Amino acid sequence: MKILATSLAWMAFTLGAGTAFAQAAADPAVDACKSTGLLALRERSPDITDLVMDMESLAVTKADTKVGDVPVKMVVMGEAYIARNDNTGKPDRFVCLLGEKGKVLLTFFTAK
Repeated sequence: MKILATSLAWMAFTLGAGTAFAQAAADPAVDACKSTGLLALRERSPDITDLVMDMESLAVTKADTKVGDVPVKMVVMGEAYIARNDNTGKPDRFVCLLGEKGKVLLTFFTAK
């Protein structure tokens, strides 16, 4: 039942927000989320050496919504491997919100 509810929520989100699609290697939105996410992670944990995006799991969705008064123009979701001292473990899920002109508004990571 939980899987069905999650699937329905995902479908409603992607249909309401725009079209989700798998990403090729060089996407400015993905690059912005990676670089900003890596900086934020390093501030909290200096032993983090890299952030490896799982390109097959990524979905980039155009959006036309707001968080408060701040416009959100794109959402990037997927999995990323956080490398600590050049060793990676299990992938973490992440959500990245981008605003106008590709500015990263939020990058959020969570363990599965």
